Amino acid sequence: MAALERQIFDFLGFQWAPILGNFLQIIVVILGLFGTIQFRPRYIVVYTVWTALWVTWNVFIICFYLEVGGLSK
Repeated sequence: MAALERQIFDFLGFQWAPILGNFLQIIVVILGLFGTIQFRPRYIVVYTVWTALWVTWNVFIICFYLEVGGLSK
């Protein structure tokens, strides 16, 4: 749900890379849910890896904007 809300706000600006990232996030979440329901290990692995990368990227962006650890230098 948060990805959909972020998608709407990104459409208001000219941030096309985050829009494509959010779209990919939504698709991977759907595949992850499908893989969990149907027990498709490959989908579950893709979902797990993507989620780890997505969380890492979001933590980096948060730390960058808050200037944690001198990231703005």
